[in-house]
Amino acid sequence: MSFLRRRSPATPAGPDFDVLAMDPGDWPGNLGAGLLPAPDGTCQGVFLRYDLFGGRGPAMIIGNLPEGSPARELAEGQVPFEVAQLLAALDMDEHVEVAETEDVPVMQGDNLLIVRRLKLTESRISCVQFDRSDNVLVTIASWDRPITDDLYALLKPLPAELFQQG
Repeated sequence: MSFLRRRSPATPAGPDFDVLAMDPGDWPGNLGAGLLPAPDGTCQGVFLRYDLFGGRGPAMIIGNLPEGSPARELAEGQVPFEVAQLLAALDMDEHVEVAETEDVPVMQGDNLLIVRRLKLTESRISCVQFDRSDNVLVTIASWDRPITDDLYALLKPLPAELFQQG
């Protein structure tokens, strides 16, 4: 995904990297976004919560975590941050772990993505991850919906203005 780039090195009020997600205008439900701040005020990640269920819980969470983000550091079997956020949003307190992973090649236009499919102990959650060319890890966690290859064609860089804290 060579079109993605780092933004200027100035301390931002939001992320200093492009956020890859679905355009909010393409989503029929509610959209929420969250920033993961570091103690120095820099952005250590962005996650978007797509709610298709009319306020009864999200259908999907897409996270973008830059290199060095503490949310990327996981213990063996620990679920990604986005899965934990999905479980919390659904008020599920059961213990969920990563059971296995599988690398799958996926074409997105002219780009080849190596997508890691995570199989979780909670079968109603689908989760995939891939690394972008700027070392940002994208994680997609979906509730009760499989993640198919056509979803990757809907992902695009979103403008930084959507994530500025004011």
